[in-house]
Amino acid sequence: MEDHGAEGSQANPPARCETCHRTQLSVMFRGSSNFKHMSADRLKRITVEEGKCGGRPCIRGQRIRVTDVLELLANGATFDEILADYAFLEREDIFAAIEYAAHQADHTVLQAL
Repeated sequence: MEDHGAEGSQANPPARCETCHRTQLSVMFRGSSNFKHMSADRLKRITVEEGKCGGRPCIRGQRIRVTDVLELLANGATFDEILADYAFLEREDIFAAIEYAAHQADHTVLQAL
């Protein structure tokens, strides 16, 4: 995981990652002041097993899919509410689901002419 410089301003634009060339603000997580790439440790929390949840990405081999966590968040559930309802989850699991989804959605979309 790489950390990159401080936040930018109008006089000093945001730092860009030398690896992926994204600005710091494009991948910054809430409450974080550091530019970070997807952590291998977080990625390990996302598992895909044949025969479990239809082979969809789950959290640490549990029968809760990444999409389940994302839908809870999208419907207004807080981290604390999710953690209270799913005692086996950890705060890092929720961050892993968000980060996994962000990376899955980060691709060029080709449009038919």
